[in-house]
Amino acid sequence: MNPTGFKHKADYVLDFKETITPLALLKMTQVLREMKTDQILEIIAYDPDTRTDLFKVLPPSSCELLDMEFNEKTDCYRIQLKKIRHFWP
Repeated sequence: MNPTGFKHKADYVLDFKETITPLALLKMTQVLREMKTDQILEIIAYDPDTRTDLFKVLPPSSCELLDMEFNEKTDCYRIQLKKIRHFWP
């Protein structure tokens, strides 16, 4: 287990706690475009809709949700996604 408490170590971490959701989603798609298959992205955000918003902008079957937790002390969500296939040219 890694220091975040998740089973998997993230290859990329995006902290969106102070970011407007549309900008966060744009940044996330840019990072995912650069990632290789099987790499893991960890997202940290305050917005509870982040998880559903993520899958609205991602192509179907492009990523797998590995883990998600809500930290009551920091009032933020931590989400881990694994890129399972290349989806942009």
